[in-house]
Amino acid sequence: MGKPYSLDLRKRVVSAIEGGMSRNRAAKQFGVAISTAIGWMQRVEETGSVEPGQMGGHKPKAVSGDHAVWLSQRIKDGDFTIRGLVAELAGRGLKVDYHSVWDFVHAEKLSFKKKRGGWRTRSTRGRAAASPVDKISRSRRS
Repeated sequence: MGKPYSLDLRKRVVSAIEGGMSRNRAAKQFGVAISTAIGWMQRVEETGSVEPGQMGGHKPKAVSGDHAVWLSQRIKDGDFTIRGLVAELAGRGLKVDYHSVWDFVHAEKLSFKKKRGGWRTRSTRGRAAASPVDKISRSRRS
């Protein structure tokens, strides 16, 4: 993300325009885009200041408050799918997307993983079990 122009440059461009210079000429003289000079003048007219607005910042979580408490309890109560939780929240009046619910579930460490280790220890169906190494037949030359 780019950084805003310095406050000093902004003030010089605006004072040049207010002093009678055209916006195009001031933009060329100070090495900024014409749209930038126009935007700074609009900002001065609207707010009275050339200071830049906030860049970035924290976006509040979509699932919070009573909905977060309900969702935590719902997850602990039984099986769920993320898409199912999205639909249930929509039924409660909170419109959220899949990723918002996924972020909440994983941030609260409430996800459920299937145990995948057990499939390796099961016997194979219909096949003979492999024999131990010491029972391998020896060559007939001995």
